[in-house]
Amino acid sequence: MKAYSAKIMFKYTIPRVLISLFPSCTWKVKTWDKVLYLTFDDGPHPQITPWVLEQLNAYHAQATFFCVGDNVRKYPTVYQQILDANQAVGNHTMHHVKGWKLSDEAYLENIHQAASLIQSKLFRPPYGRIKPSQLEKLKLDYKVIMWSKLSRDYDSGLNLKQSLEAMKQVKAGDIIVFHDSEKAYPQLRQLLPQLLDYYSACGYRMECLS
Repeated sequence: MKAYSAKIMFKYTIPRVLISLFPSCTWKVKTWDKVLYLTFDDGPHPQITPWVLEQLNAYHAQATFFCVGDNVRKYPTVYQQILDANQAVGNHTMHHVKGWKLSDEAYLENIHQAASLIQSKLFRPPYGRIKPSQLEKLKLDYKVIMWSKLSRDYDSGLNLKQSLEAMKQVKAGDIIVFHDSEKAYPQLRQLLPQLLDYYSACGYRMECLS
């Protein structure tokens, strides 16, 4: 890999030192099969989530949607569309809160509120920001999912060429993060169709996390 590409990869790939700090989280799926795990955070959204589902369906791809409870409350029919499409869902808190800024009790209560709407034992902390003490309590009831590849589609100034190059450098079991949100959509609509086409052409299956 060229030095230039190595710099790009570091920006979009989770460093090992961070993974070592939270070994109980799932950062990647251990598998020899050519399988990738696409994930979408922050939805559901009434226009963007259905568009994502259409793109996935075109490639017979499955994914996991980490939903914000308040968005599920506002858009229950869109949430049902995710389930009807045989995609997986996960808890992303009720109000997209940062664990670092809340007490353990307040953070867990926010997750509990979302759980009343999202039937899943998968959890992803917004921004990946969670205290070790919160994680210790959560892992008793949830499988905490992080990621190995971050598309950075939420960045309005994203270098799309760089992101595409980095997201193409995948290995079996990689967990890749996208967002079905308004902020991410201008970038997502450029990235997702090209990557789905690329992964399929390379022989990868795209499956739900379980």
